[in-house]
Amino acid sequence: MTFLGNLFACQVFLLAGRKRKKSATSNYLISTDPTDLSRGGESFVGKLRSNLLGTHFTVYDHGYSHRRGEAKEGWKRNAPRQELSAVAYETNVLGFKGPRKMTVVLPGMTQEHKRVEICPRDDSESLLERWRCKTMDDLIELHNKTPMWNDDTQSYVLNFHGRVTQASVKNFQIVHDSDPEYIVMQFGRVAEDVFTMDYRYPLCAVQAFAIALSSFDSKLACE
Repeated sequence: MTFLGNLFACQVFLLAGRKRKKSATSNYLISTDPTDLSRGGESFVGKLRSNLLGTHFTVYDHGYSHRRGEAKEGWKRNAPRQELSAVAYETNVLGFKGPRKMTVVLPGMTQEHKRVEICPRDDSESLLERWRCKTMDDLIELHNKTPMWNDDTQSYVLNFHGRVTQASVKNFQIVHDSDPEYIVMQFGRVAEDVFTMDYRYPLCAVQAFAIALSSFDSKLACE
């Protein structure tokens, strides 16, 4: 997947993602160089990893992992790995058809508008585990905006104000419960293999791109 940004009406390459083969769970590498999508490359900026069911995802930056002992091994990144965001898709155990439900958890922002650093040393400190335990200090919880059923199109729809032109289960808008009209991020189909993505504060490009990537992954418990 490649992300092209519009700058002064010109398309500019921003990020590319590649799904790693032979991984126990879905694992995507994110790079600023479309020709170098390796974990050890200079352009590697982060990764997206899912659980076995494809319902929970974590976005990491390019730092070293405490749990893998990379700091002791002299891993070339000189900072511990941060969790940039987490995405949880609601499981559908009864098989009902309908729009996906998703929760996005982000590190909070300081008064200086800098991201709070989340560097877990074990699973109990991770974004997903803190969200499960409702330990949300310094964290932001967002949700997808609930689509409305349209009798004419016989589908669930959202108002993308012309930015999305085709129906897809992957289409979504992310909002905060306190202000559902402030669209933090929106993503949707405009052609068979082309999607648009808009994002704004408090998201950065890597966070938004990884959240969009998660929508492409198969979700055995959600479909």
